Amino acid sequence: MSTRNLALIGAGYWGKNLARNFHALGALHTLCDLSSVILESYGDDYAGVRKTGDVDSLWSDPAITRVAIAAPAVHHHRLAKAALLADKDVFVEKPLCLDIADAEELIALARERGRILMVGHLLQYHPMVRQLQAWVRQDELGSLHYIASHRLSLGKFRREENVLWSFAPHDLSVILSLAGDSKPEKISCRGGSYLSSGVEDMTLTQLSFSGGLRAHVYANWLNPMKEQKLTLVGAKAMVVFDDTKPWAEKLVIYRGAVVQGPHGPVPSKVVPEFAVVPEAEPLREECRHFLDCCRDRTTPRTDGAEGVRVLRVLQAAQASLKQDGMISPI
Repeated sequence: MSTRNLALIGAGYWGKNLARNFHALGALHTLCDLSSVILESYGDDYAGVRKTGDVDSLWSDPAITRVAIAAPAVHHHRLAKAALLADKDVFVEKPLCLDIADAEELIALARERGRILMVGHLLQYHPMVRQLQAWVRQDELGSLHYIASHRLSLGKFRREENVLWSFAPHDLSVILSLAGDSKPEKISCRGGSYLSSGVEDMTLTQLSFSGGLRAHVYANWLNPMKEQKLTLVGAKAMVVFDDTKPWAEKLVIYRGAVVQGPHGPVPSKVVPEFAVVPEAEPLREECRHFLDCCRDRTTPRTDGAEGVRVLRVLQAAQASLKQDGMISPI
């Protein structure tokens, strides 16, 4: 059987990146998009890839055994459900769904039919984040006190979802993975709508975990400078992951940055250590992971259950946002 058996639904803004990677990995069979202009934009490199605007034709095609969905989030549940009912393995861009009940239905359906269901939480596949997670597992940082995430840029402005749902899922996914068995008990979120009424351009989400860990995610698409930074403060060390830096400078650890002086804790001048991690494109790693899970019938790192954990945080944050920061339980 040919390994070119994946159909991509949504070949535009983000879909083109998935198309490039799945095609390079030898998996892309079909591009599906309602826009003929988008489909026609794919050049000679995609000459052997089928192109269609008819999504329903995918479900009965035996040559397609895997489906990747990069359509707007409002369509995720409908498309993923149809694909699972047609016995296709499914990759869904974040968020898995907009409703927890819909997401749980997809998980149950995938389990019932023996299908792979994976959510596109891209940062989980970044080699630098994988190194950061390894440091936490190996207790290199000690007990975590605080995690701060900043994801800022100018655009892309959206009207169908606010910046919380557009920017924050990746960071929340990573924060939950770093928290381990701990889970957020309380969430507060505030924001502001400046370009489109009712669509927040900036949000600040604060999470309180059992065990004392605190975290915040600041998301803003109305900022003149791009910033993609994750900071961890632990009892033994501090770490900064700055994805705007050159590869060799993206991840740095500060060991022993605070020491006990004669009158209490004081900052210590330490030499920062840059992580030496083999370079790889996170999206290529994510796409490869999905294909490997389909081949080996193994559970994805970001499976449906992980997608629901993130969705619960997003929904609690959204509820708090609508009440101007009132604390919302999970």
